[in-house]
Amino acid sequence: MDNFTFYSPTKFAFGKGTESQAGSLVKEFGGSKVLLHFGGGSVVKSGLLDRVKNSLKDAGISFVELGGVQPNPRDDKVYEGIELCKKEGVDFILAVGGGSAIDSAKAIAMGVCHDGDFWDFYSGKAQAAKAVPVGTVLTIAAAGSEGSGDSVITKIDGMLKRGAGAECIRPKFSILNPELTQTLPAYQTACGITDIMAHVFERYFTNTKNVETTDRLCEAVLLSMINEAPKVIKNPNDYEARANIMWAGMVAHNNIVGVGRSQDWNSHGIEHELSALYDCAHGAGLSVIMPNWMKFVMNHDIMRFCQMATRIWGCKMDFSNPEKTAMEGIEAFRTFLTSIGMPSTITELGGKESDIPTLVKTFGLPEGGKTGGFVQLSSEDVAAIYKMAL
Repeated sequence: MDNFTFYSPTKFAFGKGTESQAGSLVKEFGGSKVLLHFGGGSVVKSGLLDRVKNSLKDAGISFVELGGVQPNPRDDKVYEGIELCKKEGVDFILAVGGGSAIDSAKAIAMGVCHDGDFWDFYSGKAQAAKAVPVGTVLTIAAAGSEGSGDSVITKIDGMLKRGAGAECIRPKFSILNPELTQTLPAYQTACGITDIMAHVFERYFTNTKNVETTDRLCEAVLLSMINEAPKVIKNPNDYEARANIMWAGMVAHNNIVGVGRSQDWNSHGIEHELSALYDCAHGAGLSVIMPNWMKFVMNHDIMRFCQMATRIWGCKMDFSNPEKTAMEGIEAFRTFLTSIGMPSTITELGGKESDIPTLVKTFGLPEGGKTGGFVQLSSEDVAAIYKMAL
């Protein structure tokens, strides 16, 4: 196990009706003028936004609103939010929604405190050390942004989807009410479950040896998803299953399952180009990419894939042919994703083979460059994975 420092100070208010605590929590963390940041539709129609507003009013906290966040959040909304916060003297940002609203809020929070372009943080030109405090009211279990110091934004010019990370954007508090996820369509729920599982797999496939504790934590989250996912697809109002999935989404990405080990993240990087180009759900793109990435790299450490197959998917170990066991595990993962309504090919997302050069180009590796923590991939490798996924 590698040396590590783990610090995860977010305060979580979990359970039914917890959105009523929004005002008191903002006040607890020093907020007096709030930017309410959200997408639109569902949080308005469900009455959630009004409940949050009433909670802020009851706490004597003023607020301004900025809705319209899109899935795969765009930089134009971030620029709008930065300008609004500076104009209104905002000292706290409250995201109401899923990962898109939260990631956009985090980008705004960094941008307000930065003299240059907020995109500097996403292009690797700068590292954020200061941000406006952020809180969240979560409406979908997926991205894990409610407990992480990460954010992903799409730059409209060139449709570049990039991430940034900093401790200063880890939410001060997050309100997690599983009831708020019960109205989600089955497809959106399945996309979230896929994203959760992908966050774990990015950490599970590691070159670090002797990480049994975090291996077992990873496996526990994945087994929970395998157990709970069919329940909510069959019955969207299964509160207990929703609760387990919602907490797993946070656990999967606040890095408790990733400490002390190297991580990969190539599947996420490769997928980002799909959701940028086709505007598909992130989870749907991961469903297409992750099993093909696994097939492409499995011979790098065949026994780790056998461990996945036997511990997570219940495959029988074939010691005379470990490659067979590894492939059975990968196919079990693909079959599970298909069973909850996820796509398995780029074609299902609306893509075609002629798009691959564009996808590889926007992936952005310099000539001769490689990326990844488990297996280093070249541009040619990335192209091969896209081709496998067609």
